[in-house]
Amino acid sequence: MNPARAILAALLLPALSSAAEKPNLLIIYADDLGYGDVSCYNPDRGKIPTPHIDRLASQGMRFTDAHSSSGVCSPSRYTLLTGRYHWRSRLQKGIVGQWEKPLIAPDRLTLGALAKAHGYRTACIGKWHLGWDWPIPAGQAARFKARSKGGAADDARRELWREVFSKPIGGGPTTRGFDLYFGTDVPNWPPFCFIENDRTVGIPSEFLPARLLEKNQASNPGPALPDWKLESILPALGDRAAAFVAESGQRPEPFLLFFSLTTPHTPLAVNEAWKGKSGLGPYADLVIETDAMVGRVLAALDRSGKADNTLVVLTSDNGCAPYIGKEEMEAKGHFPSGPWRGAKSDAWEGGHRVPFIVRWPAVVEPGGVCDRLVHQADLMRTFAGILGTELPDDAAEDSFSLMPLLKGGGQAVRENAVSASIGGVPALRDGPWKFIPAPGSGGWGKGGEQSQPVQLYQLSDDPGETKNLAASMPEKVEEMKALLEKIITDGRSTPGARQRNDVAVTRFPHRAAARAKAAPEK
Repeated sequence: MNPARAILAALLLPALSSAAEKPNLLIIYADDLGYGDVSCYNPDRGKIPTPHIDRLASQGMRFTDAHSSSGVCSPSRYTLLTGRYHWRSRLQKGIVGQWEKPLIAPDRLTLGALAKAHGYRTACIGKWHLGWDWPIPAGQAARFKARSKGGAADDARRELWREVFSKPIGGGPTTRGFDLYFGTDVPNWPPFCFIENDRTVGIPSEFLPARLLEKNQASNPGPALPDWKLESILPALGDRAAAFVAESGQRPEPFLLFFSLTTPHTPLAVNEAWKGKSGLGPYADLVIETDAMVGRVLAALDRSGKADNTLVVLTSDNGCAPYIGKEEMEAKGHFPSGPWRGAKSDAWEGGHRVPFIVRWPAVVEPGGVCDRLVHQADLMRTFAGILGTELPDDAAEDSFSLMPLLKGGGQAVRENAVSASIGGVPALRDGPWKFIPAPGSGGWGKGGEQSQPVQLYQLSDDPGETKNLAASMPEKVEEMKALLEKIITDGRSTPGARQRNDVAVTRFPHRAAARAKAAPEK
């Protein structure tokens, strides 16, 4: 770090108790953006231009060993917002289901609530997918949730939808630390409309047309606004995010914006200006459109005059999905997972090793690259440190502060981390070692040592996870098993008082599940 920057950082950090000098916090959370989909992460095996994200990386620090909590969506979002591994909650596998209850407990500290307590104006714009308290009348759940692929809704169905969507929806972002919310909750699921704060924008009255449930568009049928356009979602979210940043530039209080993109996840609803731009298909086109949206919001931040005092984080909830033409792109020379094995859903690296970029002009030296192990859970304790807050023992149980790394230090801030597959199979990192207590990917990935009950890799020598050392290193396997069990039973991976998990955590391999169930650790 150059002397001027070091002096500025030293002056700034102790003064963060002053509201006027607290940094703004902007989290840009892409959906299904693979490690190798960002060109600065994948210069040799990537073919998608991402100039805006690359520029952000050149202005800040790019982490190469950063992980989401899961190979799929909802669990990663839970962990990023709470600093706690998702599998300590009820979500032991999969994602939050359609019309499901909130995953984040009302008394659980979130990034939004932390910032609000320090005088921040907070907003969540985009995808939520962490559950709501939908006001579905007792006895009407089966009718309300019944699916129909296209066709007209009957009058009774429309009346039920009108009854539900005319009421406030509880348990959403504005009850979990955010002053404002605007988004689609899950863009490929109903209701096919925007939600603003706790109300739908309009009353869905028709089933989404069947033609929009094909070719990697929407995936679940259900109530929609008439003439709902999937292509309109991303531009509308960009409008709101840019407007929030612009408005915040005229206000005295600092802001936290969780800009939770819906792309490049399905629907692969690419707008005309971006169709065919990649030469690799609609997914790659949508990556380019997503990059342009990132650029638009960052340009709004520049115009606001707040960029120099804003910490920007860009990352993704998991790796690229294998079903959106991944093999076809690889045949053309683009590898969405970069050098890593697997993809979305997997316990292998391609499922949860993700882009992670931090820009903070007052502290972070431009053009930095950090190869230390970090996790999305770490944002909570990082932000708490910036705000001068000591977190209670029952918050951010799996979060470590990134500040030493952001200031240019080389010492690891965490030695271990856990990420899970869609099936709940954990992948435990301990330094260069990686342990998966199951055969295969734990997700949709094919191949692997199915005859071996567990997997052990040394990623420093074998980044592609090709050499399973479990059979030849039984002592190391037992060491990793014991470490994983300690992380589970302690209810935390950080120093502090032991905590209770919300449920009996599922153990792997499954043959051990019966014993765990007989004597569960909470």
